[in-house]
Amino acid sequence: MITTEAAAESALISVPGAEATAEAPGREELGWPWKDAPVRMLVQRVHQLQAERARAFRRLEEGHREYLRSGPCYDFPRYRSTVHEVTQAFAAASREVLAVEAELAGPRAQPLLADHVRSLQQLEQTRLATVALLQLMGTPEWTGQEDAVRPHQLKMKVIKTMEAISEVLQDLRFDAESAE
Repeated sequence: MITTEAAAESALISVPGAEATAEAPGREELGWPWKDAPVRMLVQRVHQLQAERARAFRRLEEGHREYLRSGPCYDFPRYRSTVHEVTQAFAAASREVLAVEAELAGPRAQPLLADHVRSLQQLEQTRLATVALLQLMGTPEWTGQEDAVRPHQLKMKVIKTMEAISEVLQDLRFDAESAE
């Protein structure tokens, strides 16, 4: 029998580059457009990336609903394609968020802002892992293997994580205004 934790690990959408160091390798070679931008522009870019992540989460939820509605002959290839698309969007956003964090921590000497961006990235990873587990638990193959309390706890965790993300974004905006 599959455990919840093992299922979460296997269901987790991997984000290439998420393990990148604070140096954000390859950023200069690619002509990163934000290198000489003011701090407020970097913060605006983080907010734009968050909006992209929100759209990706909506697409993931929509794809999961479509998958569940496609039963009894579930259309897994279509869902897998949606997950792949969304994974690419998350990976791109994560790489750029990490580059902004490196820019704030290094050349811009804004450690507080870099800490906010790092916290944001960690919260997004938690949110993604929890949503992936929730989706797995909502599949027909999983139904009945767990008690009804676990999905509710996970939904509450997603809500709390989203609240924390909102707080970090507010702190980032406020502290960025104070930094200039």
